[in-house]
Amino acid sequence: MSASKEPQSPWLTWSQDPTDRVPYQVFLDPAIYEREQERLFRGPIWAYVGLEAEIPQPQDFKATFLGDTPIVINRDKDGALHAFVNRCAHRGALVCRELRGNRARHTCVYHQWTYDLKGNLVGVPFKNGLGTTAGYPDDFQTTGHGLQKLLIASYRGLIFVSYAHEVEPLEDYLGPAMRSHIDQVFNRPIRVLGHGRQFVSANWKLYAENVRDPYHASLLHLFHMTFGTYRSSQGGGVVFDSKARHTLMQSYRRNEADEVAAYKGTEIRTYQAKYTLADASLLQGRPEFPGLSIQTIFPSLVIQQIQNTLAVRHIIPRGPEQFELIFTFFGYADDDAEMQTIRRKQANLVGPAGLISMEDGHAAEIVQQAIVRDKDAASVVLMGGRGIANEESLVTETGIRGFWRYYRDLMGFSRSADVAKESTSWTHASAVSQ
Repeated sequence: MSASKEPQSPWLTWSQDPTDRVPYQVFLDPAIYEREQERLFRGPIWAYVGLEAEIPQPQDFKATFLGDTPIVINRDKDGALHAFVNRCAHRGALVCRELRGNRARHTCVYHQWTYDLKGNLVGVPFKNGLGTTAGYPDDFQTTGHGLQKLLIASYRGLIFVSYAHEVEPLEDYLGPAMRSHIDQVFNRPIRVLGHGRQFVSANWKLYAENVRDPYHASLLHLFHMTFGTYRSSQGGGVVFDSKARHTLMQSYRRNEADEVAAYKGTEIRTYQAKYTLADASLLQGRPEFPGLSIQTIFPSLVIQQIQNTLAVRHIIPRGPEQFELIFTFFGYADDDAEMQTIRRKQANLVGPAGLISMEDGHAAEIVQQAIVRDKDAASVVLMGGRGIANEESLVTETGIRGFWRYYRDLMGFSRSADVAKESTSWTHASAVSQ
């Protein structure tokens, strides 16, 4: 068999350290995507899957995903959280086909195997046969055929699950810097206001880069720049956890003159002083937070606070070149009616048709389209230098470099020490068969 017909190896070596170059193959290679599902999403990480406020009552459930694996999270009759893979132990069908609801048991529609809210098999039709027809063998035990159970934990109402029993405690995984901001946003009981779902024809990691990249926002998003919801000339910066896998980007308003001075006289198209809002009430909220914040928790959670609109975004891989983005908008349980109206109106800033974030999905797609035949090339991630550290600047790509360093270690891709330093491209560490 010729080498060209062999599947591509997922084993890569980055030739640069730190990760200031990103090989395009990581956005294209089906073998790398498969490896992500095993080593990353089923590896020693905690993955966000939902909010406790989405399943507040005993027996409430939600169907969602860990990586691309369908799972169910629910509360048992005592209110305790449980998570399991949404795959019947009999013939592999989805057990739970609804997005959310409330029920005492989960029954697979195919042959009606029934499970309790802890994932234990409790019912098998015709187990002992029907009439003179034999049922299951005498040694068949329901205890050996439950749903595959996952670790589950929550912090401030954010629910995370993990396949790995050796994973560190959730609070340690988040780290003090990230927990501090989560404590501020989830400072009291919340109320879910609604959901938005967006399908993007691009690799999920292009969006993971996007939300760790503060300086694109004032260049790509006309609304941000023109109406001052975010500008790179504002105060703020980027903070990491101890392993640089999670990031917190915050910006703070200065004054209008100082903020726009850096853009006047330039050809930056996203500053359009001639534009005004037909409905100025869109941005007339209440003082609540000191600025804007975008927090990422590796691998698939984004916590967003823009003006008074609050949301969590769940990134779900749907194959090497597709992902789904689920926005869950929320407010606080003690919000008055006017505040609920403000939050719902400002939800128009983000989401699939949002005045700000609709460009992000398009940006990911035009990258995916452009790199399709150039997996041997690489992107350049040098804004702010080559370091990976907290920065008091919004013009930086340090968050992207931190993401790739942690990703690379989890995936088992070697670093540059063993690679010829003069090379500027990544190489396969193991050759395909000849």
